[in-house]
Formats: sequence, structure tokens, C-alpha cells
Amino acid sequence: MTKKKKSQASVSSQGAKGRKTYNIIMALLTGGLLTAAWPTWGIAPLAFIGFVPLLLLEDRIAKGERGKLFWLSFLAFLVWNVATTWWVWNATPAAIAAWVLNALFMATVFIVFHFTKKKVCNNPMGNFFLIPYWMAFEMLTYLWAAKWPWLNLGNVFSTSHEWIQWYEYTGVAGGTLWVLLVNILIANIIQYFKLRETKPLLINIGCEVVVVLLPIILSTQVYKHYEDQGTDTEVVVVQQNCDPWNEQFDHQFDQQVIQNNINLSLPLLSPNTRFVVSSESAIQEGIWLDRTSDSRSLKTLHDYVQRFPQFAFVIGGTTMEWVPEGMEDDFPAREAGLNRYYYCHNSALLIDTINMQHRNKSQLTPGVEAIPEWMGFLKNYSLTMGIARGTLKTDPEAKVMSFGDHKVGVAICYESAFGEYVGSFCKKGADLLFVITNDGWWGDTPGYRQHFEFSKLRAIENRRCIARSANTGRSGFFNQRGDVLQQTEYWVPTAIKETLKANTKVTFYAKHGDYLSRIAVYLTFVLLITWIAKSLFDLGKNRKAVKATGTRKKK
Repeated sequence: MTKKKKSQASVSSQGAKGRKTYNIIMALLTGGLLTAAWPTWGIAPLAFIGFVPLLLLEDRIAKGERGKLFWLSFLAFLVWNVATTWWVWNATPAAIAAWVLNALFMATVFIVFHFTKKKVCNNPMGNFFLIPYWMAFEMLTYLWAAKWPWLNLGNVFSTSHEWIQWYEYTGVAGGTLWVLLVNILIANIIQYFKLRETKPLLINIGCEVVVVLLPIILSTQVYKHYEDQGTDTEVVVVQQNCDPWNEQFDHQFDQQVIQNNINLSLPLLSPNTRFVVSSESAIQEGIWLDRTSDSRSLKTLHDYVQRFPQFAFVIGGTTMEWVPEGMEDDFPAREAGLNRYYYCHNSALLIDTINMQHRNKSQLTPGVEAIPEWMGFLKNYSLTMGIARGTLKTDPEAKVMSFGDHKVGVAICYESAFGEYVGSFCKKGADLLFVITNDGWWGDTPGYRQHFEFSKLRAIENRRCIARSANTGRSGFFNQRGDVLQQTEYWVPTAIKETLKANTKVTFYAKHGDYLSRIAVYLTFVLLITWIAKSLFDLGKNRKAVKATGTRKKK
């Protein structure tokens, strides 16, 4: 080999290494920026530039390197998933599967966007195709077996709720649309600058200014002038602070847990108290719904409200019921012996002087409370949480509970991450929202802080005051603007009291749900059909060209 050829090979090798390093840096930069934006210690506006490195990488990737783009995007999203939700590991080893699968799904969405763009509109305007694809994916995170909406982009503004008062019209999907639009416009500006195309460059700069500033200006004006609506309602929240790993699900502590709830709430009761709210899974003796009178915990709480009939006690517990004859093969059914089967529920209970109302958790935590039916062989090996082990039986839809003039929607733990679902409580007449949860599984990590912040989003979407009770983690009250009125400290047994406004007005979002995501799904189908049709058309065109070339050569 001549010196000249050796020199060219060396330059080529160095260029390839340089491209590889650049690609990895850009992927890591996207993962790092999205992580740095995420609640609760992140800087939310960084989400506006989080996708820019990956979009620039996508634009310059060579046709033969598209497989590399998939793995580079997977790297970016894996960093984001692990760095923001590493604390899930404290509750279940299934966290590893959640990180990997979610990153794979995200990378798949990105590579499908890439192929569509290259085939249908291979210029910066094609970047907008990412919006329907990503929003459709986020809608799936609410619907499929591996439900995981925690990292939906609109959640990033839970720590900047003054900017998103318009969520009462759009929900979190509006925030996702906002984040993606800003990222794409920035990427377009950079690309048009490199292409030296002045007119589209100036148009994108103008659009960027409007898209960033207009929502913030409008939202801050609404935030300044909005006042809570409805009637005054006094609510007491209990944070019992029971260790879920060592105490709460040991049945020798059943009655002690109930007594702790009473002792903490009693000093705060007044003639105006209407609700006392305690945490998810506080009652763990196991309540059979066909014989509630046998429950010692219910009897103790019923005696308590008989002494103070002006309020109802809202608390979480494990409930059970027999499976109807002929339903023994239902996936959540558990064998009790003697050819009998039963269902187990994670329930919210409302106890007053007359009766007990209950609703069962509908949105189960994947890998902990639910596993897909095709993985039924793992049903008896999922995380044990007292009696609530394996896949639980759910209610098919949200159910409100009533006391006096009030209807309340009680979201159980993970359900509070589902905007449309929580909105359905309000659509059915709930004038107050309660969130009951057990965040102690995660320890002193960002997990319970992120979960607490998400209640701000639900308050704004529905213009409802929220009372939140965590077994431990962080309990508190939120007004209809998403402001925190009071909050507790981590790992402190306490109770707090607040007068909230009970509002009956139904917001546009509560009425229509995630309509933006549904529009995105329709647009996704249009893009996929266009991509496939264009690919088939180009394939037929190429075959004709090859055939014509061969005919000419023969002649």
C-alpha cells in the first residue's frame, strides 16, 4: 500500500471514530438533558432542548447507519429512564424490565419517525412527524398491560405549575405537545442556519418565540387571577408513617395501625370537619365484602365516626370477595382451597355512621399488583404486599363515593398519574379529590417527591382541591391552581387540617379527556399509511427502472 493510500485510510479511520464519539455524545446529551429537567430537583425548561441533540443526530445519520440510530436513541432513553426512576428498584426488581422495555419502546417510536421522515418529507419540516408518533405512544402508556405514564413529557412541568394553568383544557398531553414543538423548532432553526435558507429560518425563529412565550404569558395571567371556587369543606389528612417493609403488613400491628390513625386525627377534629383521609392499604386484616361486620378494624372506625357523626373516614384497605360460580378461570381469581376461588382488591373505603362504601383500584402498578395474562406463570411470585399478592381484581371504571352533600373521587396511589382517569371522577360529580398512597416502598428517594408533585397537575386539570394522604412519603393539600397549601415531612407521623373549596364545575379537560392524544393516534395512522404507500410506490418505480435498464442493455 502506498503512503498516500495509508494516509487516506488513517484519515478515514479517524473520521469514523470521530463520528462514533460524536453520535454517543449526542445520545448521552439527550438522556442527560431530559434527566436534568425532570422533577423534583430538575430544571423544567431544559426539557425544551432535551430532544434537540437526538434530532440533529437523526438528521445527519447516513442511510447505511440507520440501525445505529436505533441503538443510539435507545441509549439516550435508557439513560433518561434509569436516572429518573431508579428508585423503582427499591420496590421491585421488575424495575430493570421497566427501564429496558420503556427505552426500547421509545427508541422504536423514534426510528419509525426517522423512516417516515426520510421517505415522506426529508427536510427539517419532517421533524414535525415526531409529534403524533410520540403523543400516540404516550397514550399507549395509559392503556396497555405495561402501563407506565410516569415519564410522559407533560409531567415535567409539575414543578412549574404557574406555566401550565391551561392544562384544564389540554391535560398533560398539551405539555407534551409544547415540549416537542419547542424542541423541533430549535432543531429546525439550527438545520436551516446550516443550509443558509433565510426565509424558513426566520419563520421558525418567529414561531419559536411565540410557542415558548405565549403559553407562559397566558398561564401566568390565569394563575394571578384564578380564585378557588365552591363551598368550604374542612378535611383532616393523616400520615400514619408505618414501615411497609417491617410493620404495616404484619397482622399483629393491624389494630395498632387503626388506633394510630384515630390518635393522630382526634386532636384536629372540629364540628366543621367533614372528612378524615388516611392512606392506601392502612387496613390490612383482609375484609370480606360479604361479611364486613366481622372486621375488627371496620368496627373500630365505625365506633369512631359514631362519636363524631359530622365526618366520614376515608381509608385504604385490602378487600376480598368470592368468585361467582363459572368464573373460576378469570385470571385474577385465587384458589382458596376446597374448589373455591376469591378475588383480592386494593380498595378505598368511606366509612360513616350508616354504612361503608368502597371502590377498587383500577389502574394497577405493573409488576407489583398486576402482571400480563400471558405471564400468568409469575402470578404467585410478584411482590408480596400483605394479602395483596399477584394480580388484583379491578373496577372497570372510576366510582365516586358520597357523604352528605359531597361526592368525592378517591385515587389510589398509581391512579393519580392517570389524568383522564382522575378527571372521570369529576365528570361523575366529584367536588373534591383525595389521593391515598403508600410511598414508603421507595424509601427516601425522588419517587415519593415526584408522586407528590403530580397531584398539582390533577388539581389544575380538574380545578379541584386535593387532599393527599401518604402512609409515609409526603402528605398535603393542594388548591385548584396547583399550589401546595400544606405538606408534611418525610417519615413523620402526623395529621394536618385544611379548609378546601368543594367545586362542582367540570373543566373542558375533565369532560373531553385526552382528546389531543386521540387526534395524534389518527395522525399516526395517516403517517404510517403514507409511509407504506410511498415505500411501495418507490419500490415499484425502482423495479420498472431496473427492468428498463436491462432491456436497453440487451438491445
